Parts: sequence; C-alpha cells; structure tokens
Amino acid sequence: MATPTEKHIATVVDRDLEAIQALIMKMGGLVESQILDAAKSLDERDEELAERVRDADEQIDALEERVNEEAARLIALRAPTASDLRTVLTVLKMSASLERCGDYAKNMAKRTSVLVQMQQIEGAAKSIRRMAREVELMMKDALDAYIQRDAELAEQVRLRDKDVDQMYNAMFREFLTFMMEDPRNITACMHLHFIAKNIERMGDLVTSVAEQVIYLVTGHYPEDARPKGDHTAFATFRESDE
Repeated sequence: MATPTEKHIATVVDRDLEAIQALIMKMGGLVESQILDAAKSLDERDEELAERVRDADEQIDALEERVNEEAARLIALRAPTASDLRTVLTVLKMSASLERCGDYAKNMAKRTSVLVQMQQIEGAAKSIRRMAREVELMMKDALDAYIQRDAELAEQVRLRDKDVDQMYNAMFREFLTFMMEDPRNITACMHLHFIAKNIERMGDLVTSVAEQVIYLVTGHYPEDARPKGDHTAFATFRESDE
C-alpha cells in the first residue's frame, strides 16, 4: 500500500504531466493552424497572411522550449516511474516533430511571398491546399489518439501517410510537365515543388507522432515498415515523340 508521501509524489507527477500535455496540445493546435494558413495564403495570394504564418513560428518554438524545460524539471525533481518516464520521452519526441512541422509551414509562407509576384500555375495552389488539409487532419487525429491513448487511431494515421505521398507524386509530375511545356514556368514550379515537399515531410513527421503514441500505449513501436508512396526519386520521363 502506498504511503502518504508516495501518494503525494504521484499526485504531483500527474499534475506536472497534465501541464506538459496542455502545452503539447496548444502547440499542436498552433501547428494545425499554421499548416492551413500557409496553404491558404498561397491559394488566395495573401501576403499578409503569409507574414503572420512566418511570425507565429516563434510561438511554436517558445512552446517547444517550455515543454523541454518542464520535462527536464519533472525528470530531475520527481523521479518518475517507468510508465511516467515513457510519457515524458514520448512528449519530448512529439514536441520536436511539431516544432519541425512549424518550420516547414514557415518555409511555405516564405515561398508564397515570392510566388504571388509570379504568374500562377493552373490548379497548383488548390492541389497544395488539399494536400495540406489532409496532413492537418492527420495531425488532429494523431493528437486525439495521444489524448485518448488510442493506438488503433494512431495506426490509422500512420497508414494515411501513403495518401499524402501519392498526392505529392501527382504534383511532382504535373510540375515537371508544366516546366517542359514552357521554360518560363520553371521558377514558379520549383518553388511550388519545394512547398509540396514541405507538406510531404510534414506528413512524415505526423506519422512519427502517431508512432510515438503507439509506443506510449503498447510499449513498442510498429514492427512493420512504414508504408511509403513517394516514388519521385525513381521517376523517369521520356520526351514525346511528337
């Protein structure tokens, strides 16, 4: 039977973990907004929104720093049990992934400020916005899985990364077609390609968050290899015979 001191320590640890969890959820909510706003600023050619996305990245960085500080303090002062320590380690890895997603959203917004000065590539902004929306939904579900300790939902998120990869593949080929048809499209298509790649990498990071949830709930990482649909590294193209 636990002593009063042990019960008090357990209560304090629970309280500290809840505080860290609140920071993670706040951070995740900000990143979700950043992903959508970065894509929206491109689609609507809104330079002011793109600038707000760039500026808001500092809030995400500050939250990651707070998560790291609170986690370190908990480990140093509370001597958490094995299960609590696993939660802390999971949170640290999640915060790193979320911070990196924020960086990618910021990079998207930077390129948007350049692209609004160029002629639009037909359909590109809409495709990027759809892809960003899918990644944002994956992130929402990954964070829900964390709160609910739902390994099954986390696994579903993990499998959906292949859909994001396929969206990226399709855009990659479209951009190449536009560039081959008219060299004047090259600069814009290169910027758009980097934006699409940023979103694809965000999908990978969200998948990593989902895998951390699976580890937290089950005590082990998924044994099967993460499904991947990005085949652009192996793409080959032939010029038309016409």
